[in-house]
Amino acid sequence: MFTLQTLPACDQAFDDGVGKVAGFSLHAGVAARADQRQKLERLCRYISRPAISEKRLSVTANGNVRYQLKTPYRDGTTHVIFEPLDFIARLAALVPKPRVNLTRFHGVFAPNSRYRARVTPGKRGKGGPHTTMADPEERTPAERRAAMTWAQRLKRVFGIDIETCPACGGAMRIIACIEDPDVIEKMLAHLDAKVAEPDAPQRPPCRAPPPRGPPPPRGLFDETG
Repeated sequence: MFTLQTLPACDQAFDDGVGKVAGFSLHAGVAARADQRQKLERLCRYISRPAISEKRLSVTANGNVRYQLKTPYRDGTTHVIFEPLDFIARLAALVPKPRVNLTRFHGVFAPNSRYRARVTPGKRGKGGPHTTMADPEERTPAERRAAMTWAQRLKRVFGIDIETCPACGGAMRIIACIEDPDVIEKMLAHLDAKVAEPDAPQRPPCRAPPPRGPPPPRGLFDETG
């Protein structure tokens, strides 16, 4: 990466509430009271902003990508210049992997924290009243209501509802969950062979409905015609 340092280097320390350790920076100098809804909304908009600003992005005469920093670095860097493929690779690194939780909790809010049950509204966590680590037969009614099945999680996370029939909309019952790769391969091979049979009934291809034109005016045709 090529940088442009158009300002002198600055060795001033971070402001209050801002720190940098082991390559990670943390800004904890902004707070909002419960009644400051506009400030909270502005803070949420800032957190959810895109990775780059298109207004400060441009292309140089030789085809490289130039990005102007909103705030100069301490060493005086105001612009960074990338080759096109390098710039795309850095943007691709920001795309989250499939099926990865985008919300991470740390500290007392982490899933394995023993204090999580004390600080969360649902009282969930290790040692909490709704912990799901016990045997299913030994759970209390409150614990059973708190736990979610994998089908419910599939619907909640990915929007895939396997408990509703796509044809009639009725309720479907889960008979079994096949996880063995060999069994899955045999079942898929059997279905492929059955579809390939010439005598297997096949649905006709879908076609569009006939066009609806205006009805013919009355009185132009007789009974025979």
